Amino acid sequence: MSEILDFVQRHPLLVGAFVATLGLLIWTEIQRLTRNFADVTPQDAVLMINRDDAIVVDVREASELSSGKIPGARHIPLSSFAKRIGELDKFRDRKTIVYCRSGQRSQSACKQLKNHGFEEVANLKGGIVAWESANLPIAKK
Repeated sequence: MSEILDFVQRHPLLVGAFVATLGLLIWTEIQRLTRNFADVTPQDAVLMINRDDAIVVDVREASELSSGKIPGARHIPLSSFAKRIGELDKFRDRKTIVYCRSGQRSQSACKQLKNHGFEEVANLKGGIVAWESANLPIAKK
């Protein structure tokens, strides 16, 4: 036990970095386990679109759309999502897939949809980047 205390005293920055990293890892896992929406792969998203007639929502900013979007996706930028969420009310009973560039920003929109009463909400894991990597179609319009 004294060896551990000696190590901690001699390497406070290393121990502090370890504790901070461990804390962030635990916080991330708690967030993942307590959220009430799923992450789906591009392949799972295609199945949801084809089998369940899922709605796809693109929350990237307008400047990001030049690279293309998932065909049929509705574009509502995350910056105005809270104000425009009512545009999706008529689709409340359908499965909803939300995506951004990498799958991080879309998590915020998923939370907002769940809080707004949407039952089945999914985040496209890896976003449009993962979609393109899976060689799935992109609409340029």
